[in-house]
Amino acid sequence: METCMLPCSSEGATAVIHWFQQSAGNRFVHSFYEGKDQLGLQNQRFRGRTSLFSDQISSGNASLLLTKVEVQDEGRYKCYTSTENGIKESFINLKMDAPVHEVDIQREGNTLTCCSEGIYPEPELTWSTSPPSNVNSKCNTRMQETEQHLYNINSSVTPSDSDTDLTFSCTISTRRSKRSVTWPSTSSKQSNSGATVAGVIAAIVITGAVAAVGFVLYKRRKSIPQSNTNKTHTDTELKVELNRSSATEHLADPKQTPAALLQPCTEPS
Repeated sequence: METCMLPCSSEGATAVIHWFQQSAGNRFVHSFYEGKDQLGLQNQRFRGRTSLFSDQISSGNASLLLTKVEVQDEGRYKCYTSTENGIKESFINLKMDAPVHEVDIQREGNTLTCCSEGIYPEPELTWSTSPPSNVNSKCNTRMQETEQHLYNINSSVTPSDSDTDLTFSCTISTRRSKRSVTWPSTSSKQSNSGATVAGVIAAIVITGAVAAVGFVLYKRRKSIPQSNTNKTHTDTELKVELNRSSATEHLADPKQTPAALLQPCTEPS
């Protein structure tokens, strides 16, 4: 299971923290106020999967640790914090990507079959030949969505008698990964074109808006000063790689997790 840290910070000791999944109707993800976690309104989907860095809240760390990350966790999140210095809102777009790990091609009789499993988002499959031909017009491709909202893809093609001297290539791709395999193969290893990353990738685009806002959240709103009217808008893009062998994979309690292990790894641009 994957673990993901959604970063958020505040200026000064945080009195109130609210995390929402904004893209799903402002679902309550996690709340903290009056010096402790407040999970009475937490959406059931997030039960037992969220935690804060309780020993770092006083220094302004409002980051959320989300465990057992699923495709359904994709979406836009809002982190709301209030301190004696004012209110801050940060917006995070979490995008899940399960890349193409392996492409398998087999021949049964005169039919070639190409397949791959456990992919997200919905992949594309194309056939090609060397020398070129219209092989794509002859293929039959099927897609299956699993209970985990991952995709399995399968495609078959039956070469004609005139295609016996052709080399067939099957390519399966998503927005972040691509793998190709050929038949007949000159090597037992598949050829890999494009960047393929093992594990699940979460691309997090963070938009932070620091402002004094005018809505009310719980009774702690009364303690927030009204004089802070300066507005600052910052945009930061952060890409986080969540490998299945990640050091944080089995860590559910952020208090026992060294902060260095939870820092997102930035992909080269």
